This record gives sequence, structure tokens and C-alpha cells, in this order.
Amino acid sequence: MELLPISTPHCRIERDGHVVVVTMDRPEARNALSTDMLVGLADAWAYVSAEPDVRVAVLTGAGGTFCAGADLKAMGAPSEDPRVRERAARIPDVHWKGLLRDPGALPSKPVVCAVEGYAVAGGTELLVGTDLRVAAESAVLGLFEARRALFPMGGSAVRLPRQIPYAFAMDLLLTGRSVTAREALEMGLVNRVVPDGRALEEALEIAGRIAECGPLAVQAILRTHRETLGLPEAEALAVADAIGWPVIGSEDAKEGARAFRQKRPAVYHGR
Repeated sequence: MELLPISTPHCRIERDGHVVVVTMDRPEARNALSTDMLVGLADAWAYVSAEPDVRVAVLTGAGGTFCAGADLKAMGAPSEDPRVRERAARIPDVHWKGLLRDPGALPSKPVVCAVEGYAVAGGTELLVGTDLRVAAESAVLGLFEARRALFPMGGSAVRLPRQIPYAFAMDLLLTGRSVTAREALEMGLVNRVVPDGRALEEALEIAGRIAECGPLAVQAILRTHRETLGLPEAEALAVADAIGWPVIGSEDAKEGARAFRQKRPAVYHGR
């Protein structure tokens, strides 16, 4: 993989063809959020959206842990890296952008999450901002904020009841208890549970399958979901039509039909 220059001391950003892998890289602190990490995450999501040949991102953590939440001291302290300090000053609401909370700054391509170890508090909030989620067998998830008389500012109080059944969402939010990967799977919070040490491998396999699909179609499906949340069905279908018809008429759609007829893999170019 190619290490991208937008990486920071606590966030490693790599690219392999159509796939960008974003690794929270502060294992000595169980990848707790810091200024260096949030700037790296924000820049990674902007890069994924801006690069036309990038089709999917994978988010994971180094050292067998996903993310143990916020490190308030590290998030408030200036970085020792001058580039990170400059970016932190220049990016509005850098923390919300990094945490996948800012609706206007979400990546236009899917994000697949690979969880090993702890993904708690801000770690679970990050997971809730992703599109597909793989958890290792011994992973621990949870939103602990209520137990500490805090509020889940990463968006989970709104997002979680929209993503999983209400009773499950309230169980997590109001009790502040942790759940196992298997419980998270039963709730619908994660897509797959794999043996320990295999979450990233599985997430990369999923990302590879997404990257093989027509990129215009994938992005249009994601955009339609986001833009129709809360709309009545008739209005939502009108939005879906406006987004979907240009995809149906695209060169990629013609290539998909040709490849099917010719019994070969399709080669998509995003146009």
C-alpha cells in the first residue's frame, strides 16, 4: 500500500488502487481520539470524496484496538506537528468532520469499519457513522456517556435509533452498558463477526467487492439514502429518480450490460 502524505502522527492513511485504508494509530492509548487523529480522519474523508478513482474506504485501529473514545486532554492540546496545527486551525469543525458527524462532510463513497478490541464511547460513535461494519469475536462495543453524566455528542442519540430497533438503541444509550460482538450482530449494529485478528482482512474483502461495482451506482445509492431520510415515500422516490436516472444512462451502465452479455468482468470508469 502507498502511504499518503496526509497521514498524521496518530492516523495512517494508505491507498491500494480503489481502496483507502484509514488506521487510527495511537495504540499506546488504545487509539483514543487526539487532535492528530481527528485532523488525519477529517483529511482522509475529504481525500476519499475528492479522488475520483477512490471507490471505498476502510477504517480500523492499530494494535488490536479500534478506538477507546475521546482523550479530552489530547484533543484540547495543540499537535507537535506544524502541518497538523495548520490543518486544525483551517478546517472548520474538524472534530465533527473527523468523527463522521458533519452531514456536509461525509465521504461520498462507502466506509467499511473493521473492529478489533475496544470500540467504546467515541469509538462506537465512529462506527455508527460508517456504512458496513465487521467486528472481531472478542470486540467490545458500547456508549458509556450516560454512566459518566455525559452526552454522546458524536451523533449516536439521533443515529442509533434510526439504524437499529428502538429498544436495542435505548438499551445501549440509556444503560451505558457494553455489548459483545455477537450481541451487536443480533442488534443489527454490525454486519459480520469474524475470528479475532481477521476483522481488517474481512473488511478489505468487502471493500474489494464494493470497488468492483459501478462507482456511480454505489455513490448514488449512498446519496439517495442520505437525502431521503425522513421524507414521505412519494417525495423520497422523486429524489431517488432524480439521482438514479443519470446512472441508468451512464457509460458504466452500458459497460455493465456488455460485460454481462460477454460473460466477462466489467471495467468501470465512473462515467
